[in-house]
Amino acid sequence: MNRAALFDVDGTLTDTNHLHVTCWWEAFRQAGHEVAMHDIHRAIGLPAEDLLAHLLGDDRDSDGDDRLSVAHDVLYGTFFDRLPALDSAGALLRELDRRGWRVVLVTSAGEAELTALRKAIGADEAITATASADDVSEGKPAPEPVLHALELADAPSDGAVFVGDTVWDMKAGTRAGVACVGLLSGGIPRADLEAAGAGAVYRDPAELLRRLHGSPFGAS
Repeated sequence: MNRAALFDVDGTLTDTNHLHVTCWWEAFRQAGHEVAMHDIHRAIGLPAEDLLAHLLGDDRDSDGDDRLSVAHDVLYGTFFDRLPALDSAGALLRELDRRGWRVVLVTSAGEAELTALRKAIGADEAITATASADDVSEGKPAPEPVLHALELADAPSDGAVFVGDTVWDMKAGTRAGVACVGLLSGGIPRADLEAAGAGAVYRDPAELLRRLHGSPFGAS
């Protein structure tokens, strides 16, 4: 049976959540919306359309959605040459690959952004595939991205572990029937991750790597 190690990217493998917060805040400001950074932070991890609905409401004028998304993408793109990986992110992926896990990234990042993120992580040789939000009808917290990742890994749900940093990750993984590991590196409190379905929580990739034997990866 194949085993799948599924990973969110922003806030899980790369220290980029707060860059997204800043870029969304500026995009909102340019469009005349006052949205608190704290609220934006809690919405990071949702696909852009869902993030806008979450923060501006379903009754917003959605004609401006594309303009907001483009503004965010342009602002965020200025950081592509220096996106920071979290400590030991690449080493964690390489170790799981060495142990026979099929590593699949589960992300809503577009092609150019994903290229920059993978360069920052520096472990392309360990990555089996990438499951993009563009490949499914619904993004996280719906289970579709995780289920698609399982298909790419040719692995069953009971042979998979999903690592993420947001409640949206934990909900998606739980709904897909996979074991969920939460990381605090995205800035979401432990209690929130556990309430959303995390069976184990670690500070960051480095701690998960150090404690791999006693984690859901070691128990599988």
